[in-house]
Amino acid sequence: MKHLLLTPLTYKQQTFNNRIVMAPMSRRRAEGAMPQENMGIYYAQRAGAGLIIAENTAVSPNGVGYLNIPGIFNDAQQAAWKKITGQVHARGGKIFLQLVHTGRIGHPANQWQQPVVGASALPAAGVLRTPYDAQAPFPVPHALTTQEADGLVAAHVQAAERAIAAGFDGVEVHGAHGFLPMQFLHPLTNNRTDKYGGSIENRSRFLLDVLKGIMDAIGPERTGLRLSPFSGLNDLPPFPEELATYRYIVEELRKTSLLYIHLSDQSTNGEPPIPHWYLQELRERFPNLIILAGGYTQATATAMLEAGLADLIAFGRPFISNPDLPERFRHGWPLAPADEATFYHGGDHGLIDYPSYSRPRECAHAAG
Repeated sequence: MKHLLLTPLTYKQQTFNNRIVMAPMSRRRAEGAMPQENMGIYYAQRAGAGLIIAENTAVSPNGVGYLNIPGIFNDAQQAAWKKITGQVHARGGKIFLQLVHTGRIGHPANQWQQPVVGASALPAAGVLRTPYDAQAPFPVPHALTTQEADGLVAAHVQAAERAIAAGFDGVEVHGAHGFLPMQFLHPLTNNRTDKYGGSIENRSRFLLDVLKGIMDAIGPERTGLRLSPFSGLNDLPPFPEELATYRYIVEELRKTSLLYIHLSDQSTNGEPPIPHWYLQELRERFPNLIILAGGYTQATATAMLEAGLADLIAFGRPFISNPDLPERFRHGWPLAPADEATFYHGGDHGLIDYPSYSRPRECAHAAG
């Protein structure tokens, strides 16, 4: 089963040329939240992946959060993304868009002075980059009213519709890494008393309403979800009801035809790993596709597929410096290292200038 990662997968209405997913990675080259031409080159270079999940993309101006992440909330952004998806499809690739609202993980300076919002008025610890490379602390977020929260559910749905109109094959809702949906899930950042607060069911409502709205709008076969249980990212530590919360979410989603759940293990970044027993439990509880991400190698990814714990494996950093990653796996070619200094800066440099593998020339011998 050496090449199990490279075998095609057809599931319901979706076909993947292999089991290798390019994980969503914020590269922060989209000045003014506008997708740039070099992003089209970047994704097209990596179209050999069975699925590309494009970088987290804001569903509304007050959800941009980080400096220079793209958006999908106006016509110009939609048109720019349409050029990018066309380039990927021309190379035979499949591409989903990850939809994000960062909630309290943001700063007005990065989002046209729009206030940072959250489930409740509790700021995150830490700082983030703002224009001119200034590091600023996270501000106290404006606590969303019920009507405003409803509006952001609708913003996710509209963003999904825009993504499909822009040529994406589907969307992934970012319910992980301490962003807005997780801020509703977590009792530390949710002290609400309305329909979005209190019980596990109410705290899960925002995320589940987003998913239901998107599935109704574009179809469940084009809708996925990213989660990061037990991760502790962005100042949201593990909490006593965490397992019960994720069990409830999965139980509700198993009643739907949601295409996939994508688990993000952040242990390579110093966070607690997702326990192996939870992966087994998810496999038993969720009947549709499972994508795993978290520092996998070709060997460890293949082992997870052989164990039946995942259907596809997502690779992040290896795809940055190896645009031809599936072919390198196929032929056993070495992987090129990535330059971390250009992960979030550098324009074309560090984005589109990593070459595909070139085998050393063999010595030619003259005949006769």
